Amino acid sequence: MGIVKFVFEKLMGWKIDGSFNPNVKKAVIIVVPHTSWHDFYLGLFTRRLTKTKINYIAKKELFKWPFGWYFRWTGGEKLDRTPGQNKVEAIAEIFKNKKEFRLAMSPEGTRKKVLKWKTGFYYIATTANVPIICVAFDYGKKTIKINEAFSPTGNIDIDTKVLRTYFDGVVGKKSEYS
Repeated sequence: MGIVKFVFEKLMGWKIDGSFNPNVKKAVIIVVPHTSWHDFYLGLFTRRLTKTKINYIAKKELFKWPFGWYFRWTGGEKLDRTPGQNKVEAIAEIFKNKKEFRLAMSPEGTRKKVLKWKTGFYYIATTANVPIICVAFDYGKKTIKINEAFSPTGNIDIDTKVLRTYFDGVVGKKSEYS
């Protein structure tokens, strides 16, 4: 048993339910609920244990010396966030230019409790013409639940209702924000 698996399963008591389809090379992965900074290293454990390349977007300033190497190593992709940029188009362009790119995002857009998700993840998926994969970080069951890829229909209202069902009953690290 590798050190990562030992720490994740034996010391932390977590498990992974489901797997990423290796044939799905490009996707938007929505991770819900995002209630704590602990979600970042759980994502890194998941990435390592599933042997799946998973990326995230961060402001370009983070990719400078001395920490730029770390953000690239953990799957980070820099994004110019200056005003006036069409971020959906810019991220769709990243998908276009990569052979493999799975973008992890939090549709809540914050670690606080929200009643409505932000829609950027959906528009990125439809603009890049990639599926959405729902991943639940359930601290109540200490389980990372990886679901099958979902192909958006173009009807954001209906699709969002369907996507939200993947997270029914899931408890975040800060349960009051779930």
